[in-house]
Amino acid sequence: MSYTIKWHSEAQKFLNNLPVDISNRIIKKLEALRVKPFRYLEHYEGLYYKMRIGDYRVLIDVEFNDKILIIMVLDKRGRIYKR
Repeated sequence: MSYTIKWHSEAQKFLNNLPVDISNRIIKKLEALRVKPFRYLEHYEGLYYKMRIGDYRVLIDVEFNDKILIIMVLDKRGRIYKR
């Protein structure tokens, strides 16, 4: 059974403001998480995992019981860890 991907409103807003080619690349990489999420994710803090996509970083909350990946934060590498 594959994972479901959900977006936090802040991450969705950031994605919508990116150029189309970059946002398509990010979406394509995140879609790969549906089948084998932990092949691409690294543990970050607490229940969060992170993923690197070029110059961008994604922080993801994983709900193991329901098999849901929640994209919490999407931002440039230099800014994401200052939150």
